[in-house]
Amino acid sequence: MNITERQQGAVTLAAGGLLMGTIGIFVEEARLGALTLVFFRCLFGFLALFAYCAWKGFFARRFFTRRTVTLAVISGVLMVTQWVGFFDAIHRTSIAVATVVFHVQPFWVVLIGAALFNERLGIDRLGWIATAFVGLVLASGVIASGNVQGHASYLIGIGEALAGSVLYASVTLIAKSLGDMRPHLLTLAQCFVGVVCLPVIAPFVAPFASVHLSPQQWFWVVGMGVLHTGLSYVLIYGALPKLTTPVIAVLLFVYPLTAIAVDALVYGRALSSLQLAGMALIVAASLGVNLGWPLLSVVLPGVRRRA
Repeated sequence: MNITERQQGAVTLAAGGLLMGTIGIFVEEARLGALTLVFFRCLFGFLALFAYCAWKGFFARRFFTRRTVTLAVISGVLMVTQWVGFFDAIHRTSIAVATVVFHVQPFWVVLIGAALFNERLGIDRLGWIATAFVGLVLASGVIASGNVQGHASYLIGIGEALAGSVLYASVTLIAKSLGDMRPHLLTLAQCFVGVVCLPVIAPFVAPFASVHLSPQQWFWVVGMGVLHTGLSYVLIYGALPKLTTPVIAVLLFVYPLTAIAVDALVYGRALSSLQLAGMALIVAASLGVNLGWPLLSVVLPGVRRRA
């Protein structure tokens, strides 16, 4: 792999992260409930990804076994549920807070993977994970009484974003078990699940029949599907094979950092210094886990020798 490919991959992944970081604007400006938003995201995302997969010739028969289809459907249920929770969390908290809380999901991947496959985490990884969850508490704003005192809705939003991070971690583990299946096909299947299932569920909560979208709202929901579910995933999935783990670990934080900037610049909702410190801890912990940085073995060198 030459330098040009790596540079192209880095630019492409950063572009995908920047694009994903703007999804909060579309969620806020569409002014629709989370279920309705996710339905339209799935609908237009499905159409965009179907066209792309057909153009690239990804519909190979070998990808559609009973096992892969079953796992894809399960991941679809998890992903659609996660999208609904995340969008509702944005409504209840803010773009920045919901995004930062959601981005502890890499640590759930490590913990769930260790539980399922009986992997030994080691003292350093456990230390970084503990650091990340300290950062989560700070970044969420739950210890700042001015944010949450008497506001149950805010706490529900935090819980939804956190639950969404667990669901997304589960989707990540399912994706890893699918081997060489194109990730575009998996996302396509997830969108299909949303298109089929949400109209069945939604009438009991927010009937689609009562939704009359203005031209501006159509712009936001179509954009969410085509840009944030079609184009962004094409950019991200296309970039990952060209990059090394350290580069990926760093560039994946373009998304939450963009979301924080968007919330501050567009809506005037800047994170407090305490919340930014929490975000910094989460970033450092994520890099520490992915890159194998020592933590407790440096601070407490005797711990490693006794472990």
